[in-house]
Amino acid sequence: MRINSYRKTDRPRAVNRKRHADNAERQRLHVAKGDTVRVMRGDDKGKEGKIIRVYPKTGRVTIDGVNIVKRHRRARTPDEQSGIVDFPAPIHASNVMLLDPKDGSPTRTRRQIDEDGTKERIAVKSGEAIPRAAR
Repeated sequence: MRINSYRKTDRPRAVNRKRHADNAERQRLHVAKGDTVRVMRGDDKGKEGKIIRVYPKTGRVTIDGVNIVKRHRRARTPDEQSGIVDFPAPIHASNVMLLDPKDGSPTRTRRQIDEDGTKERIAVKSGEAIPRAAR
């Protein structure tokens, strides 16, 4: 390999450092693990489910029973069976909406700070608080 003498190769370039910082930045999501949501866009439109996992770096969520995909899986141990496995794949968080605690319809949310300083999610439709799921 030829070494370029005019470029300092012993340290990362500033451009790459900036791009990495942008890519590794976490997105603020309106949903959290344990929330019950309804899918508003895509092939699974109208389905409801509980959020299993949240990916803050990519802005995606995995919902139980939604976006089921098949994967061919090889047996990892001699006694394990290989075959086709069904599992839920992540979808983008912008395609889901939280459900209103009053009537179960999808709603947008806003934040309200209580007297004791804790943030609370409020349903825009009914004005009721949406409780956070116990982790």
